[in-house]
Amino acid sequence: MATVEKDIREESAKIKAVRRIVRKRADNLDDKEILPTPISDGPNWKDLAFSHPERCVRIGTLFSGIGAIEHAFQRLGLNHKIVFAGDIEPKCKISYFANYKINEEDWFTDIREFDATKYKGKVDFIVGGAPCQAFSMVGHRLGFEDARGTLFYEFARVVKETEPKVFLFENVRGLLSHDKGRTWHVIHDIFEELGYDVKFRVLNSCDYGIPQHRERVFCLGFKKPTDFKYPAPIKLEYKMYDFLEDYIDTKYFLKEKGIKFVTSHKNREKSYTQINGEVALCQKRNQEFNWHGDFVYHPDSELTPTNEAFDEFIFDVRDVEEKYYLSDKVAKYVLAGGTKNFKTSTKTDLDIARPLLQSMHKMHRAGVDNYVTFKGRIRKLTPRECHRLMGFKDSYKIVVCDTSAYQQAGNSIVVDVLIALLKQMDITQYGV
Repeated sequence: MATVEKDIREESAKIKAVRRIVRKRADNLDDKEILPTPISDGPNWKDLAFSHPERCVRIGTLFSGIGAIEHAFQRLGLNHKIVFAGDIEPKCKISYFANYKINEEDWFTDIREFDATKYKGKVDFIVGGAPCQAFSMVGHRLGFEDARGTLFYEFARVVKETEPKVFLFENVRGLLSHDKGRTWHVIHDIFEELGYDVKFRVLNSCDYGIPQHRERVFCLGFKKPTDFKYPAPIKLEYKMYDFLEDYIDTKYFLKEKGIKFVTSHKNREKSYTQINGEVALCQKRNQEFNWHGDFVYHPDSELTPTNEAFDEFIFDVRDVEEKYYLSDKVAKYVLAGGTKNFKTSTKTDLDIARPLLQSMHKMHRAGVDNYVTFKGRIRKLTPRECHRLMGFKDSYKIVVCDTSAYQQAGNSIVVDVLIALLKQMDITQYGV
């Protein structure tokens, strides 16, 4: 969904009231230090068994997107019921209803108009990731001055109205540092005042089985005090190549101009472009039209050793035909280190890919998105591959256009991280 100025500068009475409350709280913060919750030093979360697999966990989701937590429960084979869900993006509803069972009356569009009081005592686990653009390191970081930045308050309101046994709030790691930590201090205090034992930590998806470098804050709130510690990282067993499709439509391959853009020696020095990387870069909504990110290279002949062909084509650019080089104009654009508010390194060919973003369908500087190659041609990732790199199995139905599919994948939570959290907390103990 395109962001317009009113999404950022909206001045409704409710948003103004939230801003006043937050500002007042920020001006009166105490000096207590809020430290992240430790990592568990106990048994590996993969080896943990659920204590009550027969119980049904009643789920409510906010900013539901394409249902990452719902898919996590499906992958684990856990008994669950979707009590309510909602998202303001109409095409998210199309994807959601194609994949999950939910009554129409239990779906809401705008969380600001959602009255959750009727669900009090009827939901065990609430999950949501409020829009993060207001706190993202690549945005303007307007925080609560951005209308989207006040939506965490709606999340807290729904928690207050429903009183779940556990909640999970997910957001970008920039939330912790915004306004010198005051923003997170306010949010943390609000959650505690609702009567929850609050735990939080930044987790990276590449530490939990998915070859994508995607760091997010995962905040858990428990109605009863707990000694919960976050799941310990595991060894990454897969590379991005393991998530690629066997047969790719020609529309996903780059043409001559795109090849010249991506294979430039200077462009490959950018940190936001890689070819045949082991871990995918961050996926974005506009990946559909990008010439940057993760590329995969396949030799022209199936008889040509892959490694040999890759080395020749990628690492010795001087041997590549002239037509593959960037023009001076494009080279200048590609070599730009970033914008005023967002700088990137120039390192390429990373072992761990950068995150998939919600803007994957647009064109960006080389190095932001993920690209692959096949038979000497460079291509972007397909929507299915992007979903795989977010932890969605092929059983998940993609029923929207490519642009929307890229947006939805990039906006989602990595399913495998959620699975690690569900196992570590033994979510079944909170079921009925």
